[in-house]
This record gives sequence, structure tokens and C-alpha cells, in this order.
Amino acid sequence: MGLIDTHCHLYLEEFDADREERILAARDSGVEMILVPNVDLSTIDRMHELCDNHPDFAVPMMGLHPTSVDTDYVSQLSVMESLLQTRAYCAIGEIGIDLYWDKTRLSEQKAAFETQLRWSIDLDLPVVIHTRDAFSEVFDVINKVGPERLKGVFHSFSGTVSDLKEIEQFGDFKLGIGGVVTYKNSKLPEVIAQTDIRHIVLETDSPYLPPVPFRGKRNEPLYIWETAAKVAMIYEMELEKIVKITRQNSLEVFFK
Repeated sequence: MGLIDTHCHLYLEEFDADREERILAARDSGVEMILVPNVDLSTIDRMHELCDNHPDFAVPMMGLHPTSVDTDYVSQLSVMESLLQTRAYCAIGEIGIDLYWDKTRLSEQKAAFETQLRWSIDLDLPVVIHTRDAFSEVFDVINKVGPERLKGVFHSFSGTVSDLKEIEQFGDFKLGIGGVVTYKNSKLPEVIAQTDIRHIVLETDSPYLPPVPFRGKRNEPLYIWETAAKVAMIYEMELEKIVKITRQNSLEVFFK
């Protein structure tokens, strides 16, 4: 029984020199599967190639990342909607709202997010939600569409206890926990301690957000074990039990 990395961009150019080696290292360590979110039109072919080369290890999602939402977002979404009819995806993702880098596209980001949430309802797929400096805006769109009709993961969760409790009210959502939980000044350990381990899935967001002791380096699926060990400390559980529970949580969200 292995770990599932529920958010990994292993297809990006950062891994072009040693992708196969990193896959082998992860699998040898006990990483069973990686779930692979799309970013925009430029990443689709790379993502598909990775998943086609490793169909028993890498499983794709389809979606438009909020920081890639610009004036042509409607045409981008049209291409992605067509692709959703051509092959199997485990989720709509990664989608959401990001106001950290640019607040000028808020209306377009909200519209793109709503459209993709509605895809997930039509296709009965979970959503993988990116939110940065935008919890209230994300919650507004979810409430407009209807949280009872949705399921999924708040990727790289970084919210407050209040945000956590609102997500719990939505029902079928998990919190994606990655390397940030290991950072010295992170408030995340105290926040997620306020929820049940059944609401947690593990992720790396490779090549981003590496856990301690790998900060400053490229993240990779192998490093998910550092996050799992930290989560085991937070919940005062054996690592083996954390692996079992978070794996089951992941399967419930993405493959039920």
C-alpha cells in the first residue's frame, strides 16, 4: 500500500533531464501514483505524454489554471472542453482564483472557474481548486454553483481555521497538504489539527514548494514522505496509518 501524490507537475521542463529517474525513485520509495493537473494549452501535450508513458502511475486532470486566464480564456476553455470528451481524466484541475499576482482579471477568473465547476457537475468529476489570496471569491463562486453538487480538493490549502470550517460545510471536499506544512513558521499544522485526518490528502506540487529539508531545491514526488511524516506528527499517528488513511481519502475523491 503506497502513497498517492494528488498534485504533481512532473511533465514540466524542470524534469526533462531526469524524469524517468525521478519516477523510479518515487516508485521504489512506495509512491503508488501521481495525479497530474494541467495548467493551460501549452502544457497539455506534455501532460498527456507523461501519462501515456506511465499509465499505471500518472493520471491526468484537465483544466485552466487561474494565472493563465487572460483575454482568450473562452477559446482555451473550448479546446479543453472538447478534450474532456476524448479520454479519461481523474478531475477538473487545476482551476480556481489567484489574486496574488494579478487582480485585474478577477471577473475573467471567476467566469472561467464557474464554467469549469459546471463541467465537473456535468461529467461527475472532482475539482482541484487553486486559491491564493482569494478564499472569499472562491467560496462565492462555489456557493453560486452549489457546493452540494461538487466534490474535490482545495489544493495546497493555506487558509485559516475559519476557511477550513467553511470548506467542511461544503461536504465532499478534502484539503491538499504539501511541503508548506513542514516550514518552521507555517501556521498550517495548528490549522489542520482542527479537522479530522479523513479530510486530508497529500501532495507535492512538484517542482514547487519542496518540504523541509529540501527547501530551495526542486520538489519531486519522492519528497512526499517528508510531508507524510509531518502529518503523522500533527495527528500523533504512525506513519503507516497516515499512508493508509490519506490513500483511502484520495481514492474516495478521485476514483469513487
